[in-house]
Order: sequence, then structure tokens, then C-alpha cells
Amino acid sequence: MTQTNPSPTLPTLSMVQVLICGAAIVTLSMGVRHGFGLWLQPMTQANNWTRENFAFAIAIQNLTWGFTGIFAGMLADKFGAFKVIIGGALLYALGLLGMAYASTPFLLTLTSGILIGAAQAGTTYAVIYGVIGRNISADKRSWAMGVAAAAGSFGQFLMVPTEGFLINTIGWQQALLVLGAGTLLIIPLAFGLREKTARGIHAVKRDQTIWQALTEAFKYPSFQLLMAGYFVCGFQVVFIGVHMPSYLKDKSFSPEVASYALALIGLFNVFGTYIAGSLGQRMAKRKILAFIYFARSIAITLFLIAPLTPMSVYIFSSVMGLLWLSTVPPTNAVVAQIFGIQHLSMLGGFVFFSHQIGSFMGVWLGGFLYDKTGSYDIVWYIAIALGVLAALVNLPVKETGIVRNKPSPSLQNA
Repeated sequence: MTQTNPSPTLPTLSMVQVLICGAAIVTLSMGVRHGFGLWLQPMTQANNWTRENFAFAIAIQNLTWGFTGIFAGMLADKFGAFKVIIGGALLYALGLLGMAYASTPFLLTLTSGILIGAAQAGTTYAVIYGVIGRNISADKRSWAMGVAAAAGSFGQFLMVPTEGFLINTIGWQQALLVLGAGTLLIIPLAFGLREKTARGIHAVKRDQTIWQALTEAFKYPSFQLLMAGYFVCGFQVVFIGVHMPSYLKDKSFSPEVASYALALIGLFNVFGTYIAGSLGQRMAKRKILAFIYFARSIAITLFLIAPLTPMSVYIFSSVMGLLWLSTVPPTNAVVAQIFGIQHLSMLGGFVFFSHQIGSFMGVWLGGFLYDKTGSYDIVWYIAIALGVLAALVNLPVKETGIVRNKPSPSLQNA
């Protein structure tokens, strides 16, 4: 019997190089996508669309991101992240260009939904965390994942006000074109994550085929529980991120309040994700995850009960920021801890797909139920209940490395 080996098996890239380049890529990719809620009202009003039209396109974006993330992870595990990231950057620029000139809800779904969703799959956590897992030792892995997640949060803090400024000064359409050009900066950064062996070809020695790794993971109860919890994470954060600006505008707040609120989420999430990643080196990650999900439900409940003022919005945003993507480092670190790094990007992609199914439901239900009821109340209540459920399902997760039979010497690499 052998236990999963968490240590990298290849000559590794510099930890500083991995963190700088990986963090910068996540900053750009996540920073742009966090501001999409700012386009909901200007785009729907300019094109005479419903909120559900826009929400559905973003919902498809999240679903596409999750689904294609599985295959992006497979490709990154087998051939390295470099080519996957470059392809994602090109798709990102093309998607933003298409989104700017989309004249029908179908074209909006095709560009902002499918193209940008696929782009995000190749430029965010599943692929970047695979590089981290292969090149940073287990004793620093959770911390390093926290640093990368914090970078994505800093991207939100940096980019959301920038996107709001661009919309207000040059218009929503031109703002998308500027962002499309900006995403091309990901390409030179990808060179810093180019993994090589002595022969110049990325190849990880594998004790399992892809099918064996998937069969093992999906039969393992803790993997199923992590997926269930991540579904809730996606539902909550994407509903809030996309619909918060419109929710506040419906309550007669200025657009600046929404921009500041999303920026505060990003700022405080820098600290939240870093703290979660650091704590994951010293305490049970399942307890960290349970606390995060339960605390989100408490924060949303208090936000709905308290009088709605700019200050209450900023306090809520700051608290939610601490909890926003702080689930990402411990969740991915647990996957690496249980199953090892050989298929980490792929398995992380499957867990993230569950997150994105939740994202689809959160953003689409927000638009659908608003159009039906004229209110977001029902979706807020669902988010509270799901947070409690996610806290409960994470507590039984077993974090120890899975013990598997020693592989046959004749097993071929997948």
C-alpha cells in the first residue's frame, strides 16, 4: 500500500517566480470578471434587454468556466500550464471585444458567456494552482495558494473601481475594449510559468491514468462533500457580485456606492484569502471551511435585518470580503493533500465545476426571480440557507492522504 506523495517530482520553478507570475495572471483575469455586474444596467438599458438576459449570459459564463476548466486542467496537467494560459488570454480579449458589440442576447451569451467563460478556465485558479502544486512543497502549498487567491482579490479591489471609472468616462462599450487589450498582458506573464524537464518537455510521472484518478476521487465521500460545499460558494459570491450593484441602485444608492462596495470586497478578500491559506498550514481545513460558510450566512442575515445605509453596505462588503474567496486555498489544498499533485489541476477543475454550477444558479436565479417578483429577497434567503448547509457538509471531510494499492510497474502514463 502506498500513500499519496505530495511532493513535486520535477525540477521546480522558483517559488518567487511562480507566485509573482501566477498572482499577476489571477489579478488580471479575476479583476476583470469581478466587475461585470457594473455592466448590467447600462447594457440592458442601451439594448432594451431584461435583467434575466444579462444574468443568463453571465450564468452561462460561469457554467462554461467550470465545464471547460476540467479540460483546461487535464491539458495543463499533461502538457503544462503555459500554452493553456496563452490560449485563455487570447479568448479573453476576443470575448470582451465581442461583448462590446453584441447586439442580441444570443450574441451576448456567445461572447460574454461562452468565450469569456472558456478564457477564465485557462487563466485562473485550476491551472495556476496546478503549477503551484507541482512546484511548491507541501509545507508551503496552502500558504502559496492563499497568496494566489489574495492576488485575485487584489485584482477585484484594483479593477472594479477602474472599470467603473472607465464606464463613466468613456462609456461601457469602449471600456470593454480597453479591458480586452489589458487581458493580453497575461501572455508575457505566462512565460514565467513555463515548466520544463531536462529534455524541455513537461511531463509528470503518473501512478494513475486519468480514468483511475477520476474513479477514485468520485467514489471518495470527502471529495463529494467538498464539491457540495463549493457549489454553495459559487451560488453566494456570484449572486452578490453580479446583482449587488443593481440591488443597491434599486434602493436609490448612487453607482459609486456599488463600486466602492465591490472594491471593499476585493480589498478585504486579500486579507481573508491570505489568512485562510496561512491557517490551512496549521489547523484542520474542514473547520476553516465550515466557519467561512456559516459566517457568510450570519453576515447576510445581519445585512438584511439592519437599516440599509451606505455605511451598512460598506461594513457588509468588508465582512463578506474576508469570507469571499477564502474558501479557495483550503479547498484546493485539501484536494492536493488527499489525492496528491499528479492530477491536481484536473481534480481541482471538477471541484470548481461544482462551484460554477452554483454560480450559474445564483446569478440566473437572481435575474429570473427579480423579473418575476420585483425583488431579490428570495435569493438572499436561499443564500443564507445554503451557507448553513455548506458549513455542515464540510465538517466530516477527511483530510489525510488517501491510501491506494501500489501501482503496477507496467502502468503507462496518462
